[in-house]
Order: sequence, then C-alpha cells, then structure tokens
Amino acid sequence: MRQLISRSRAAISQLIYKRILLALTILFCVGVGVAMANMYRLSSTLIESQALQNATLYAQAIKEARTLYSSDVVNPLNTAKAINFTHDYNPTKVTIPVPATFLIELGQNITKKNPEVSVRLYSDYPFPWRQEEGGVRDDFERQAITYLTQNPTQNFFRVDNFRGKPAFRYAEADILSSSCVNCHNTHRDSPKNDWQVGDVRGILEITQPLDTITQKTQSELKNLFLLLVGLSVLGVTGLTLAISRLRQNAKQLEQRVRERTAQLQETNVELVKEQEKSDRLLLNILPESIAARLKDGQSCIADRFAEVTILFADIVGFTVLSAKRSPEELIEFLNEIFSAFDCLTEKYGLEKIKTIGDAYMVVGGLPKPSTNHAESIAEMALDMQDELAKFNAKHHAGINIRIGINTGPAIAGVIGTKKFIYDLWGDAVNTAARMESHGIAGAIQVTQSTYDILQNKYLFEDRGIIHVKGKGDMNTYLLAGRLVSAVLV
Repeated sequence: MRQLISRSRAAISQLIYKRILLALTILFCVGVGVAMANMYRLSSTLIESQALQNATLYAQAIKEARTLYSSDVVNPLNTAKAINFTHDYNPTKVTIPVPATFLIELGQNITKKNPEVSVRLYSDYPFPWRQEEGGVRDDFERQAITYLTQNPTQNFFRVDNFRGKPAFRYAEADILSSSCVNCHNTHRDSPKNDWQVGDVRGILEITQPLDTITQKTQSELKNLFLLLVGLSVLGVTGLTLAISRLRQNAKQLEQRVRERTAQLQETNVELVKEQEKSDRLLLNILPESIAARLKDGQSCIADRFAEVTILFADIVGFTVLSAKRSPEELIEFLNEIFSAFDCLTEKYGLEKIKTIGDAYMVVGGLPKPSTNHAESIAEMALDMQDELAKFNAKHHAGINIRIGINTGPAIAGVIGTKKFIYDLWGDAVNTAARMESHGIAGAIQVTQSTYDILQNKYLFEDRGIIHVKGKGDMNTYLLAGRLVSAVLV
C-alpha cells in the first residue's frame, strides 16, 4: 500500500513538473509575442513619425527657398525693371520665373533627381496652362485641399498607396501673401480675381516611399525577434534546470522528512509504550479516577465519604512459616496469597489500599461511592478464607488468617510528592484495624455498624462485649457464612 501511494505521489509530481515547464514555455512565448506586437506597433509609429518629420523639413526647406528667392532675387530685380519675370518661364529665354513657378520647377527637379520622392504644388484654381500638372489628381489631394482650406495652419498626412507602393503623403497649405494678391487678382488668365491675404491658393505635397524604411525596420525587428527567442530559450532552459534542481532537492528533503517521520513514529510508539507502562504502574498504585486527577495537575487530593467498609487482614502463623522457609520461598508464598486476594478485589469492585508486611487492607465504597460496599467486603472476607484453605492444601502449610471489618465515615486521598499512595484516615479506619488485631485466628470479626447492614443476609455469631484498646468496651460479631444463596454476582 505504501509503495502504491509512493508511486502515485511520484506520478503526480512528474505530471506537475511537466505542466509547470509547459506553462513556463507558453508564458515565454506569449511574452515574446506581446513584446513583438508592441515593438511592431512602436516601429509603425516611429516610421510614421520619422516620415512626418522628414516631410515637414522638406516643406520647410522648400518654403524657405521660395521666400529667400522672392525676397532676395525677385523683389530687387523687379524694382529695377531690368529683367522680365514671368510665369511662362523658359530657360532658353532671358526671363526669370515668378516665385510660384520657381517653387513648381524646384519640386519637379527634386522629383527628377529622386524619383522615389514626389514634391508637388497643386490647387483648385490653377492657371489654364498648368491645369494638368497643377490640378487635383486623387482622393488624398481632394481631402487635403478640403481640410487645409478650413484649417490652413494645420497639416494633413497619412500612409497611402502611391504608385503601387506604400508611401507617406504629407500636405500643408500655401497661403497667399500680401505681395501676391494684386498679381493674382489682376492677371488676365487668373481663374479667380477675388483673392485676399491669408487665402489658401494651393497645397504643397511631399510624398515619401516607406518600403526602404520599413525593410530596414523589419530587418532590425527580425534580429530583435531572434535575440528575444534566444533569450527565451536560455530563460526556459535556466528555469528548467532550476526547477529540476529544486525538484531534486524536494525529493531529498521529502526522503529526509519520511525518514525523520519514521523515526518520530518509532519514538512515538516507544513513548506510547512507556506511557502505557507508566499508566499501568500508576493504576497499580492509585485508583483510575485519582490517577486521572493527579495527571490533570491536582497536587493534593482528599475526599470525604459518608460511609465505607474497611477490611484489615493479617496472616497468622506466617512468622513460624518464615523460620522454616528461605526468603525467596517466603516472598513467593506471600505473593501467591496476596495475588489471590487482588483477584478478589477486582471481582467485587473493591479498592486495595496497601499491604504492610503480611497484613492486607481493602475498602469498599470509594473512590466511587456504592450502596453494597458492606456486602462486597463480606463476600471477599469469606472468599479470602477459602483461598487460604486452598493455599494450605497445596503447600501443606498450616497458616491461618485473622480479619476485621468496620463500616463508617472516612477521608481518602493522596498527600505528599514522593512515593505517594491512596490512603484512608478516620476513626472508622482505626476501628477496623482494632477488629483485626483483637480478632480470632480463622475468624472474621465485625463491628455493630457492619452487623446492622449485613444481619439479614449473612450468618453471624455474637461474640459479645470485648475491650478494645483505645476504644473501650465494644459489642462485636463473627461473620460465619452466607444466609442467602446468592448475595453478589
């Protein structure tokens, strides 16, 4: 059974171990996945942020170039009226483009130099000769014009499909300045002649491809993913080794605990045995209820009993026998006689108090009070005579017994701290002792109080009045036998 339980525990432990490893692996994988998802989201945000920054710088640079061209080139030359400024700019003629044309030409040159980047200026009101290249071409441009017309200080951007590739498209408003209002309103080919300062005359759009940035970012993400996977593998391996070591230590500790538990169990068994021995010895000395009270911590026990019956017995002729027998045989004989008396004590539920030499003392009615204590003592006294007769027949001995009985109140208890016994005190005890010492060998002498209880159940002989030391004249009786066939069971 123990082996089966041990195997079951081992199987459960192995299952738990495997499940822990599986759970840790899953947690690591989930952690790596969540980390990668967050990094992918972060990379997308960074790509968009970088593209927005680049586009903003592009637009700022182009606008600064236009402003610088207008202020440092066009205005001085136009004041001198030495050179012809025209929107119909042609490098083969001796003309200089107006700022708007300069900006368009600059954007076209940038696009030619870097086809991946598109710089474009468009409007809802392009000049007729620029309708094809300066008008709105797709949804993004229409949405950009609508939004920036209403919010000229903002910018408009998004990731969009441009020329079959993902690209970042950025747009901001080209606001009409005071120096250009008159030109736009008075030009004969102008599609709109009610321009005002601050109106949005066009949109500057810068488009950047994202595939190069995305590829580089994905490459870095791949390297980071491989690094995370490697770290995860190392982490799982380290945890596996740590758990294996902990599991091994747990097994060793469990083995030690089992060994220690077995030792403790053996020790407990020995302690129980010793406790049982101690209890048996204590019960051989004291009544069970008195022993329990002592074990509970009571140091002094004294109980008063209104009525008990005390018996004293003394072996007559034992001194003569001791002169003829060795000490070993003498002790063996005395042990045999008193052991028989002990059995009678058990039989009738009496309490043996003590033996003094060849004297034997027993009492009925305590420590648990009873109503038939006198009858029980009488039965034991008659059986003691029978037991001694059996002993004489067995060992060819001629010893006899003298018994005295008295009934009355007494105090019983345990006093002292060493070699304590359960003892009796009181006048009734002394009187019972006098009944034995003033009795007749082979007879059972009882007092008037005992006779009054037993006279209707037993046969008595009236001994008459005798003088008792310390008590004076007393009327006593001799218990001769049973009056009824069954007094006690």
